Amino acid sequence: MALVVQKYGGTSVANAERIRSVARRVVERKKSGDDLVVVLSARAGDTDRLLKLAREISPNPDRREQDVLVSTGEQITIALFSMACKDLGYEAVSMTGYQAGIITDGRYGEARISWIETLPVMEKIQEGKIVVVAGFQGYDDEGNITTLGRGGSDTTAVALAAALGAELCEIYTDVEGVFTADPNIYSKARKLDKISYEEMLEMASMGAKVLHLRSVEFGMKYNVPIMVLSSFSDASGTLVTKEDAEMEKVVVSGVTYNKGEARITITNIPDMPGIAAKVFRPIADAAINVDLIVQGSSGVPGRANISFTVPKADHEKAIQLVEKACKDLDGGGVYADRHIAKISIIGLGMRSHSGVATKMFEVLARENINLAMISTSEIKVSCVIDEKYTELAVRILHDAFELDKEPHARIKIQEEA
Repeated sequence: MALVVQKYGGTSVANAERIRSVARRVVERKKSGDDLVVVLSARAGDTDRLLKLAREISPNPDRREQDVLVSTGEQITIALFSMACKDLGYEAVSMTGYQAGIITDGRYGEARISWIETLPVMEKIQEGKIVVVAGFQGYDDEGNITTLGRGGSDTTAVALAAALGAELCEIYTDVEGVFTADPNIYSKARKLDKISYEEMLEMASMGAKVLHLRSVEFGMKYNVPIMVLSSFSDASGTLVTKEDAEMEKVVVSGVTYNKGEARITITNIPDMPGIAAKVFRPIADAAINVDLIVQGSSGVPGRANISFTVPKADHEKAIQLVEKACKDLDGGGVYADRHIAKISIIGLGMRSHSGVATKMFEVLARENINLAMISTSEIKVSCVIDEKYTELAVRILHDAFELDKEPHARIKIQEEA
């Protein structure tokens, strides 16, 4: 008998029939002897509906009250799901984030889990019940309801698995696992049997939407095995786990893309110590995440240009802050480009193989795709390109690194080359 935490996303519980279907799946697992904690998201569309309702009342909703509002989406799901389990003859108990002891900091809308008081959940497990926990939510030190941000139910599930000492955390979604590329834009994308935490972290941060970034961070920190599965089939999924020797032999594991960023360039500012800090301090104070940063000469001695990327949702605010900084620094001007995409190749094998970045640049150059920005890490190379070339870039890079082939076949080709 094992303790397993399962999480089901919004599409998996979108309506009454799907909720009953998931309940049947969970009950069958319970019959096998496993103890189960089930984390549920709000039904597909419910969170957006609640946010829209908030904006109908106020153009700038109070963050505390908005968290109180949107947290009800998960509460609806856990109550309905528990009813379905009981109709199947199995005791289930629904628990909000507060009841499950999920304690967070006080950043409404983007709270982070501080710790979990496991006793309330463990007592229900010991009573033999299926414990059904609302994802995406917790409470702060003052007892206020908080939410963890989009995708936060993944983080709830992995954090609970870590705190409870679960053998496995299963994330059920509308895809059958982690793929070498987005299967919606390239039919040759192949499902991976397993992937390292580090690679999954890079994929999540670079735009892959299979797992929430912070859930992978939890898994890596506490060594929680995460299995990504489909709630609509019985296909084997993808195991996210610690790296092994076989993983390191694969040079590139996947290609990701992200169309959710905008590029901002500030021109002709002084090229001297402390200037970059003056540019980025207001952005950091506004809690705007900056990704890629490139600084180069402006062509004028003693002056420089800085380009960086921010989420599209924040780019208007970022522009206002940068324009003020540019004026204070007697800069040349501020320019923005919303029509960009970030393309990344990711793989543990990059640590020990040379020429990977060069190959990526050559492949893109053959299709006349210009690189506006470049960023690298030990296991990742990212390029900012024109958004209109996104799908083409994914396909040609996928082909160039032969990601449709099984790893052992690619390893053989690489060794013979």
